[in-house]
Amino acid sequence: MDLHSRYPGIADLKHRAKRRIPHFVWEYLDSGTGVEATLHRNREGLDRVGFMPSILHGPMEFDTSTEFLGKTYPLPFGIAPIGMAGLIWPDAEGHLARAAAKAGLPFTLSNVASQSPEDVAPHLGENAWFQLYPPKDPDIRKDLLNRVRDAGFTTLVMTADVPVASRRERQTRSGLTNPPKLTPRLLAQIAQRPAWAIGMARSGPPRMRTLDKYTDNSSNLPPTAHVGYLLRTSPDMDYVHWLRDAWDGPLVVKGVLRPEDAAPLQKAGVDAIWISNHGGRQFDGSPASIDALPAIRAGCDLPLIFDSGIEGGLDVLRAKALGADFVMLGRGFMYGLGALGPQGPTHVIDILRQDLLANMGQLGAETLNHLPAITPLVDAAAQR
Repeated sequence: MDLHSRYPGIADLKHRAKRRIPHFVWEYLDSGTGVEATLHRNREGLDRVGFMPSILHGPMEFDTSTEFLGKTYPLPFGIAPIGMAGLIWPDAEGHLARAAAKAGLPFTLSNVASQSPEDVAPHLGENAWFQLYPPKDPDIRKDLLNRVRDAGFTTLVMTADVPVASRRERQTRSGLTNPPKLTPRLLAQIAQRPAWAIGMARSGPPRMRTLDKYTDNSSNLPPTAHVGYLLRTSPDMDYVHWLRDAWDGPLVVKGVLRPEDAAPLQKAGVDAIWISNHGGRQFDGSPASIDALPAIRAGCDLPLIFDSGIEGGLDVLRAKALGADFVMLGRGFMYGLGALGPQGPTHVIDILRQDLLANMGQLGAETLNHLPAITPLVDAAAQR
């Protein structure tokens, strides 16, 4: 089957994923927090970034490669961390790691993923990144970093924008708790999704395997929190300095939106900044990540990673044109898994690659370093 004829865009995968996974899983994946204003601002912000098409360039040869943190990648994007990805599809992290390794792209494992660093170690390529929700206990910190290093991860990503659990009201309304409890309501939803149910029956219920070593899962937590909150702390700059001393590879700090936060991180020896509003899942009063990008780029010499709201190759070009050095996607790859299972991640990569090439052709840009200046677009509906 030609997947591109049936699912030419990530939106098509999103539509199919909603029909293949249980409702409570869909709500976990697709929801934001609050009234989801930030989630929608991400999309609206990207849609305001336009380009003026360019003509009469003759035949062109395109190069989508990107240099980032001392490496050359064939494409300017990678796979962002997703907590409990195994809830979306069995062996989610394994499928993602293998697809990224095959494509030569970064894959980021969350420390609240459903597989541990040791589980995915056999499937990692050369570009394995690990996302750290900062543990409070220094001994756990040291042990976790040793495990990550021994498993083959080379880049450490400290997430800084989750000092407390967000509420995620849609997720709560769906009946999903952490860990998931199979109530009659959830069992009825599972019964309507046989492919997902069979896969989960074979693999067993997902859990945060990285944390098994450090917690007995016995404490009561709010429904949208999880065992990771028993271990983590809200980090400060001293924590960043500690990590810089403890980790001998590239160190990235994720969740930056304010330009004034960049200089202290650069002074602390951070190798890159990850601009993100957590995809609208953490705080509903933040600007679109794309709106925060230009000011951070103007005041910062560090390499910049961008995420939040990316839905196609054109969005990748928008972020690159505004100063991002690299782009990461989370939900897009999860839609691929939910829609197509093991085939999903590779198809998402293909969709993004083809969309990059098509849009670079319209812009007359043979490389990602020669994108034209942006042309701000105005939403006609906003003018009415």
